[in-house]
Amino acid sequence: MDFNPKETLKDLTKYCYRIRIDYDDYEAGKKVVDLIDAFTSQSSTSTCEDLIIGAWDFEMDEDTSAEIVHQLASLKDHFKNLKALCFGDITYEEQEISWIQQCDVSPLLASFPALELFQVRGGEGLGISSLSHANLKTLIIETGGLSSNVIEDISNSNLPQLEKLEVWLGSNYYGFESTIEDLKTIIEGKIFPKLNYFGLKNSIIQDEIAIAISKSPLLNQLEVLDLSMGTLSDEGAQALVESAAIKNLKFLNLNHHYMTDDMVEKIKSLGIPVDVEGQEEEEEGYKYIEVAE
Repeated sequence: MDFNPKETLKDLTKYCYRIRIDYDDYEAGKKVVDLIDAFTSQSSTSTCEDLIIGAWDFEMDEDTSAEIVHQLASLKDHFKNLKALCFGDITYEEQEISWIQQCDVSPLLASFPALELFQVRGGEGLGISSLSHANLKTLIIETGGLSSNVIEDISNSNLPQLEKLEVWLGSNYYGFESTIEDLKTIIEGKIFPKLNYFGLKNSIIQDEIAIAISKSPLLNQLEVLDLSMGTLSDEGAQALVESAAIKNLKFLNLNHHYMTDDMVEKIKSLGIPVDVEGQEEEEEGYKYIEVAE
């Protein structure tokens, strides 16, 4: 539920609050950092396990995200039991994903050692330097275009408990500039010994990713492979079909794809639960990911 500073906080063990402003708040000069102050001052937040930070800006202000990160980090003693943090729960109506101005969010991970889930939306300016956390189990990064710097941050990370990794790679028009070689360390999976859900989604190089994953030993430990929202065609799908390890999956998500009807039937006949909805057709030779701008 959305936090209202005029209302008394409900039981934080039962309710998850989202701290955000709307456009009218923005026009009135209100800031999310002030709402965070109000949230922590109203009563003890030591029992807060889940927190959502929603819209903070409507004019692409480059400094706002960093201000909020600094604010939360400085209030870490108020959130000693925080286990789930969603940073950037911003809808399309509030701000398109490519407009969301982010920053280096690594201070958030460093400030909350009990954190098990961290989700961030928006790739512009995003960084996760020194990505290390002893307890994090789920990492979700949603962008319309992910920079090579963040991919490098993930490749050099230390996340021994990570079970779910979901990354929206996005379009080269909005910041994605990497090659399959840049993703090699992540796809090999040696740095994530407990990973069972792997999602490289929303990608313009989905065929190359599928081919690389089909040959990776990581596939043997996965329960869920998620290559949805991208430009997967018969080329990448055929590599998956020919991989013996693919049949060990509990779920294969290929929603939003460019496979032919024949290939869709091949995927369906793998004998595992699959999602092959969202069949798209090329437009004048172009294939589009699901979320870019």
